[in-house]
Amino acid sequence: MTATALYTDLSGYYDLMCADINYQAQSDTVHRIDQFFGNGGKRHLDLACGTGPHIRFLLDLGYQSAGLDLNQPMLELAQQRCPEADFSCQNMCEFQLSQPVDLITCFLYSLHYSQTIAGLTACIRQAHLALNPGGVFCFNAVDKSQIDNASVVSHQAQHANSKFIFTSGWFYPGQGELQQLRLRIEKTENDQTEVWQDAHPMVAVTFAELQQLLAPYFDVQILQHDYDKLVAWDGSAGNALFVCVKH
Repeated sequence: MTATALYTDLSGYYDLMCADINYQAQSDTVHRIDQFFGNGGKRHLDLACGTGPHIRFLLDLGYQSAGLDLNQPMLELAQQRCPEADFSCQNMCEFQLSQPVDLITCFLYSLHYSQTIAGLTACIRQAHLALNPGGVFCFNAVDKSQIDNASVVSHQAQHANSKFIFTSGWFYPGQGELQQLRLRIEKTENDQTEVWQDAHPMVAVTFAELQQLLAPYFDVQILQHDYDKLVAWDGSAGNALFVCVKH
């Protein structure tokens, strides 16, 4: 089953799958970053927005937000959650806007859905074009050289009469520009268990390579992946926040 088909099938359960994510803390951190590094504008775009939880919090913080995603069922749920926001079904590597924005976000490591270095480069270029002068592109990323293929995260959730177990982990084969996000979803209801498994193709980069791709377009700050305080990346952690200010 492809990644798009999986998410379409389970779009109604997506928020359960992400129930352990503190969207408010992430959104508050973006707001602080934007206050410190941004141009003072309030027009915001969320790439790969899913069901729109980041957008909901940023709307409540006073932004004029929009979102794009490739998955239409996700966008329909996002529109219900954020009726005052604009949503469009677009590829983040080749999207178009009617007017520029001041802040672009892309969280849950979704920038890696660019799939190839060429796609990632195109996404970075489009983000640059879509921003007003001094605008901020903020996202999180993982360094391929730091991936532990044996490491997984898992959590459980209850929905109606069903029990869900969600498990995910990165896999990098050791060379090349492709890594995988391996996902397993187990649903049990009335002693019957269904299992979905998939390996999503994701672009693989080191942070040094990512900095090189960003440098022609942005002034880049790399921060620790910490939503309690803004601290410079320690140079060794395998995930980080990237704050990119348009030249």
